[in-house]
Amino acid sequence: MKITSEQVDYVALLGRLDLTREEKQKYQAQLDDILKYMDMLAEVSTDDVEPMAGPVELYTPLREDEVKDSLPIEDALANAPARVGTSFRVPKVIE
Repeated sequence: MKITSEQVDYVALLGRLDLTREEKQKYQAQLDDILKYMDMLAEVSTDDVEPMAGPVELYTPLREDEVKDSLPIEDALANAPARVGTSFRVPKVIE
C-alpha cells in the first residue's frame, strides 16, 4: 500500500475525525485505491489532447431576434412590494 496508517491518522487529524481502527483500515485501502487509479490515469498519453475548461463541450443555442409586444406595466408590477407610478420602488442604497 502507498498510504500508511500514519498518513491516514494525519488526514483524520486535519479533518477533526475520530476514527476507529476498522475505519482507519477501510479508509487506508480506499485512499490507496484512489492513488492507484490516479497512477493509471497518469500513464495515459495526453500529448494530442487540447486543453479544455471542462469535460463536456459547452454549447449555447441561439435563437432569432424577434420583435414582440412588451409586458403590460400592470402585469410587470403585479407582485411588486412597492411601486411609484410605473416603476418599482426600492430602498435608497447611496447616501
